[in-house]
Amino acid sequence: MSPPGARTKPSEDHDCHPADLQRLLDFRAEATSWISALGSDQWSRPYPAERLLTTIEAGSVFMLRDGDQTAATITLTPEAEEGLWSEEELSEPSTFINKLTVSRDYAGKNLGGGLLDWAGDRAHRAAAKWLRLDAWTSNARLQRYYLDQGFQHVRTVLEGNAVNGGPRVSGWLAQRPTRPAEPTFTDETPSPELLRA
Repeated sequence: MSPPGARTKPSEDHDCHPADLQRLLDFRAEATSWISALGSDQWSRPYPAERLLTTIEAGSVFMLRDGDQTAATITLTPEAEEGLWSEEELSEPSTFINKLTVSRDYAGKNLGGGLLDWAGDRAHRAAAKWLRLDAWTSNARLQRYYLDQGFQHVRTVLEGNAVNGGPRVSGWLAQRPTRPAEPTFTDETPSPELLRA
């Protein structure tokens, strides 16, 4: 299910740190090229490097490594993007997924599903009720993937602006309850901090 020796580490363990910024931007560019070949405009606008650097420095970016190779990456935050979730929803403890990306060299090994289960377990241990995400509004294939992973569509938000400028393009909201899970790879991350009430 996962590459031999694969592991995740967060930035506080110095595995993903500011020096990895260009690697992550290149990783995103590879994903953008693949998505474009499938006919989607997802990620066609560059993501602001300074925003990505902020998430790295916050310890929110996790990388699945296979030796020196980055097999996949995921960002987990306790904060939602502004304008997507209601006040009532935001009152429920949640962990938000961003930028789940799997290298094309590791496609077909269910690394994405494994990382989603790992994220749900990590969120569960942090006392979150929900694992939530916002996906590209026009990417039906991606939406189907998340539905197949057990997420339920909540609604689609079209109003607002994207973090990298222009109109909102990632407003397909979905969630699934957090739950314990055994990782399909070696997890070297420290235990998550409990979410504040």
